[in-house]
Amino acid sequence: MDTNAYERPLILAPVGGAEQLKAALRTGADAVYLGAKGFNARRNAENFAETSLDEAIAQCHERGVKVFVTLNTLVTDDEFSALTAELDDIAAAHADAVIVQDMGVMSLIRARYPELPLYASTQTTVHNAEGAVLLDKLGFKQVVLARELSAKEIRAIQAASPIQIECFVHGAHCMCMSGACYLSAMLGGRSGNRGLCAQPCRLNFKLGKKERALSLKDMCLIGHMEELMQSGIHALKIEGRMKRPEYVAAAVTACRQAENGEKPDIETLKAVFSRSGFTDGYYTGRRTADMFGARSREDVMSASAVLPKLAALYASEPQTIPLYARLSVHIGQEAELFMTDGTFGATVHGPAAERAKTRPITEASALKAIGQTGGTPYYIDHAEFDMDADAILPVSALKAMRREAIADIAAQRTAREPYKNTGAAPTQPIPHAAPDAPALRLRFDSFAQLFDRPDAEAIILGVDEIIAHEELIDRFGERLFAELPALCFPEDMPRLREKLIRLQNAGLRHVTADNLGTVQLGLEMGFSVHGDSSLNILNSHSLELFESLGLADATVSFELKMNLIRRLGGNMRRGIIGYGYLALMKMRACPAKGENGCGGCTGKNVLIDEKKERFTMLCRNKKYTELLNSVPLYIGDKSYGGVDFITLRFTTEPREEAMRICDMFVNGQAPDFRRTGGLYYRELL
Repeated sequence: MDTNAYERPLILAPVGGAEQLKAALRTGADAVYLGAKGFNARRNAENFAETSLDEAIAQCHERGVKVFVTLNTLVTDDEFSALTAELDDIAAAHADAVIVQDMGVMSLIRARYPELPLYASTQTTVHNAEGAVLLDKLGFKQVVLARELSAKEIRAIQAASPIQIECFVHGAHCMCMSGACYLSAMLGGRSGNRGLCAQPCRLNFKLGKKERALSLKDMCLIGHMEELMQSGIHALKIEGRMKRPEYVAAAVTACRQAENGEKPDIETLKAVFSRSGFTDGYYTGRRTADMFGARSREDVMSASAVLPKLAALYASEPQTIPLYARLSVHIGQEAELFMTDGTFGATVHGPAAERAKTRPITEASALKAIGQTGGTPYYIDHAEFDMDADAILPVSALKAMRREAIADIAAQRTAREPYKNTGAAPTQPIPHAAPDAPALRLRFDSFAQLFDRPDAEAIILGVDEIIAHEELIDRFGERLFAELPALCFPEDMPRLREKLIRLQNAGLRHVTADNLGTVQLGLEMGFSVHGDSSLNILNSHSLELFESLGLADATVSFELKMNLIRRLGGNMRRGIIGYGYLALMKMRACPAKGENGCGGCTGKNVLIDEKKERFTMLCRNKKYTELLNSVPLYIGDKSYGGVDFITLRFTTEPREEAMRICDMFVNGQAPDFRRTGGLYYRELL
């Protein structure tokens, strides 16, 4: 998008409840984001039910503040009826946009309310321009970029993006790329992708002598406000819908000060909430050990000293909307008051004026009566009077006229054209006709693990491994799939494209893609694209959406219970993971990176949690790190179905061990090692 002529970005405030809304509005937020009832990524916040949602949005619109409502959780097929009812409430309340993660939810909104703007949540894990291009194809108007990007990367994406860009400016840093974290779900059954993250990353994971190795400091980019303002970014987002109203007031105030060229009050912001200070490590590209921090006793104690000061910032309604008023008072005629905010106007009438016996009405007394706008966002900026010199009118009548005129203007300011409802509604999916025996796919981390079986329909290997052994293309032909990187940042995309051109020229036809950016790249280059599990497909509508884009098939999310997998509809082939040390996190700030960088690191490290479980971390080409589960998923001896293929994912296993596990799985044997059934057979919140 063109950055030559930029507008000041919106300051977008988090609102978890009524008090946070008051704090945001009274300290100068341009827009707020909030959740309605059940389908938002902060389900434990106060949030806003149907009536309070209407009232909250009306309050915002009266004050010229936009409202983005979150529907940004992953949804199962049996939840779409409740989701549709919530969507109708949001549309009826005239939200300015809906923030979405689930592509099936996006598909429903686009069909039912085509005029309702769609914003892509940071949970969509967009971290390259290709991801933004794909979102544009799907009808999104704005995307919240991943927090892990540098200033240079943000500018590169913004320059190439056909849709508006939104970036985080302050708040908590997740250890994992948003939308790609399964730690809370796998360890405790509370899914971050479904709004109930239990934040296990804040517990004491140890890496050698390093404690709390998965806890990052909160981000703060307010010191970079001038650069952000000139970048063409449409909105600067403050994280924190679970935080107290004083935090909202502090963050909005600091952002507003920085935008106005004043010195922002970072110390007060730090006092109200921080984790051993703030970091701008991702933004500056300095991803060092200094980014890590945990909430200390001192952090907690410091908040109490600043809370009264911050509460005072939003204790009263600031009067920010100027009104022009004209009052006509003539003996024997109804008094007339006209008010306008410059866009909307109201004319009201009062009782007929009488001839004064003692003290007639004066301009000063009339101005005092119509100017008592305390408790509202309005103030009289200019007033004119046309009054008989000896007329009198009760002050109570003037006040009533003022209240009526302001109420009329407020109603006009909040009025919106209703969004067109096409009546499109989710249908009950017809379960997919899957084979009794799913096809087998084998995925390997390295060439050294590679083996073949006559019953394997696909052999999956990373791009670099195939480039190092191009003979595999002739050996396996159509059965060879190149696994694209789970994360591919802007500077890496051109090189990945070059590698794929080389492999394509050598005869490679298939790729697997784990994020929207690589899906777009693969489709654009003409590959047969196979969606991987981090596309977070939990419902039939999402499957159908990816099929419409041109995907050949997709692996559904391992957060989906097996009985729901069996009931998925649609025609596209779908699969599950049957074995593997699942990647529970994808991290750009590596916990193992020391003060001297990556020197001496083998690319493999182990984290130990408070239960003494050992979690392997694997470095991926020094671009990102994956945190693997402490025990492998294995369902070879369990009941599964409703899928066309099942993938065995080998990461750290030696070749002989991988072959043994594969034989065991195919034969339906119980494992002779610790395993988990994952989330396929237990309830997920």
